[in-house]
Amino acid sequence: MVEKNSMRLEFLSKSNNESFARVVVAAFASQLDPTLEELSDVKTAVSEAVTNAIIHGYEYGEGVVIVEAIIENNRIEISIEDRGNGIADIDKAMEPFYTSKPNLERSGMGFTVMETFMDELSVESHVGKGTKVKMAKNFKSLSDKE
Repeated sequence: MVEKNSMRLEFLSKSNNESFARVVVAAFASQLDPTLEELSDVKTAVSEAVTNAIIHGYEYGEGVVIVEAIIENNRIEISIEDRGNGIADIDKAMEPFYTSKPNLERSGMGFTVMETFMDELSVESHVGKGTKVKMAKNFKSLSDKE
């Protein structure tokens, strides 16, 4: 049986909204009966993506961050989008330790963290129009119980 559910969240690109987004997505994902590790993985990846949208997408001002999630069977797909600066070189931005903000003591590991904790990661970006990060994770805990 295919079960599908979705959610959408929009908020201002303020740093204190990062934890709000993380908790909302975790609460939504909890219907998949995840392990604590699976839930922590999702929360960490969402935190990284939202932080990137706030710090890099809207570097000099405020904008809107859009978080969407779809659950289908034992899988969650999450997209985090900004309509900010965009990324000129996605491949370069996804290299471990690369940061465009060394003055902010950024580690340059955001995309690497997302890739590590999620099963799938893709990034679409257009300079001056924004960036959309798509991630997916398959929850093993639910299928193990069947």
